[in-house]
Amino acid sequence: MKKVIIGSDKSGFTLKEAVKAHLTEQGYEVEDCGTQSVDAPMPYYKVAPILAKKIQAGEFEKGILICGTGAGMAVVANKFQGVYAVACESVYAAEKCRAINDANIMTMGGWIVAPEMGIAMADKFMNTAFTENLEPWRQEFLKNAEKEVAAIEKEIYR
Repeated sequence: MKKVIIGSDKSGFTLKEAVKAHLTEQGYEVEDCGTQSVDAPMPYYKVAPILAKKIQAGEFEKGILICGTGAGMAVVANKFQGVYAVACESVYAAEKCRAINDANIMTMGGWIVAPEMGIAMADKFMNTAFTENLEPWRQEFLKNAEKEVAAIEKEIYR
């Protein structure tokens, strides 16, 4: 079964609920690690570490985080080794964060992205592979770049 983890703070709750319902309808097993109700919100800096640690541990390959702008979630999630979170505001960005950056977390802003757009972005993020639809020379460059970035990360976290 396809699995994904998702989380939001209060500002991203409505968008998260729409994306979560859609992914469930698409056959994904969706774990929600964030705000469960607008009456009991969790702040972005508490939600992002929960999700990032589960990605880091290999429990999930991909995750989606949603706050007001997507920026706060991305900043916090990127503190964890092996986590590559990219804030996206379009379907194109959602595709390219996977194809170019091999992102394992997409973040979105509930104040910026409408539910219909968020659903389309989630579909693109979940269904795009690293280097997909890129020219062979760019695929080779990005695969080498990924190794260089991993070396930088290894140096930081040693």
